Amino acid sequence: MASVVVVGTQWGDEGKGKIVDLLTKYSDYVVRFQGGNNAGHTLVVDGKKYIFHIIPSGILYENKTCMIGNGVIIDPGVLLKEIEGLAEKGFAVTPKKLLISSNAHLIMPYHQSLDRARENALAKEKKIGTTGRGIGPCYMDKVGRVGMKVGDLLDPVLFKDKLQAAVEEKNFILTRQYGAEPVEFASIAAQFEQFAEQLAPFVGNVSVALDQARKNGKNILFEGAQGTHLDIDHGTYPFVTSSNTIAGNACIGSGFGPGHIDEVIGILKAYTTRVGEGPFPTELPEGDVVGDALQQKGHEYGATTGRRRRCGWFDAVVANDAVRLNGLTGFAVTKLDVLSGLAKLKIATSYQVEGQSFTHMPDNIRKARLAKPVYEEVDGWTTELTGVRSYDDLPPQAKGYLKRLEDLTGVAPAIISVGPDREETLLLRNPFSG
Repeated sequence: MASVVVVGTQWGDEGKGKIVDLLTKYSDYVVRFQGGNNAGHTLVVDGKKYIFHIIPSGILYENKTCMIGNGVIIDPGVLLKEIEGLAEKGFAVTPKKLLISSNAHLIMPYHQSLDRARENALAKEKKIGTTGRGIGPCYMDKVGRVGMKVGDLLDPVLFKDKLQAAVEEKNFILTRQYGAEPVEFASIAAQFEQFAEQLAPFVGNVSVALDQARKNGKNILFEGAQGTHLDIDHGTYPFVTSSNTIAGNACIGSGFGPGHIDEVIGILKAYTTRVGEGPFPTELPEGDVVGDALQQKGHEYGATTGRRRRCGWFDAVVANDAVRLNGLTGFAVTKLDVLSGLAKLKIATSYQVEGQSFTHMPDNIRKARLAKPVYEEVDGWTTELTGVRSYDDLPPQAKGYLKRLEDLTGVAPAIISVGPDREETLLLRNPFSG
């Protein structure tokens, strides 16, 4: 029996979906514990691509139970569309395969309207780069104690009372402050009445179910979204997401005791990417030969938005922050194959900011923007990694690169990905078996 948390260690888009898919093979339960449909996990199985925004990546396996914890915020329309899409591809999502926490909060249409209105009102240099999916306003309502829960859907009287109050308040803000169109109570009420009927069979108490699974000796896998440096408390604020993305939230976002966590695996891309605005010290600007090569070969476009990801060299400062914040016990290094063909590779080991050296991300956003990486250079490799199925078959320079990452972070790779397909993964140590 083991409980394993998987988190991103950079700014998201590290390839968590593929690693979760791999580890699901050894687990009984897969739990998503934070975020909303602003995150996307991409899997390639037998040459077919699957993209998930809310449902845990483990849904492609038979005889596994997926759970959506209380820390997740849910757009019911998006969730139901994912369920329907899976059914069309031969993956029936039944209440036995998916449990949704009644304490998870709902993304409402007025959250999306507010999200877009607020972003549009900001000056260009102050825009956050939000996806406009209502994530921030939903979490604001949750913290403000006026949010709508999944469980509220099952009580029509309560739901309509809360909706009426919310629509009145949000319409005042939308029309008076932003000059935007108001939302309609009747249309939202009718739409969510249908959602309630479709989702009711999936709703339950995730915390109780997880506790029973633990007592029954089951393996549990917790799946995070986004990355460590998008954490609302510990990321490059304000260019962050609206939830806690680090491993500690696996317990809060699912109702699972922290003393029961056995391993924390950090997903670490072999280089660094970021979508949206915010500091990125090792960024190679668009037009840079290496940066463009990484972007094209790595297919670096957001799974949710399709936006071009900014690309740069590996950043050991970012990685070490993730080691500290998450208590990592192992790395899953992804997209190592993308670096093939580069004669020399750079690794940022520290930053220089106004004459001061930093071995962690500066807390001050102004200083974070000014951070200049201090690089060391290592040998690259020309051999493509297609077909590599064991660590021993890796080129010596690739092994040397991995060893250098381990030396700099103090954490050893447990998993190495050398291609997008499920089979192109080297499992050096299974966190479920120690």
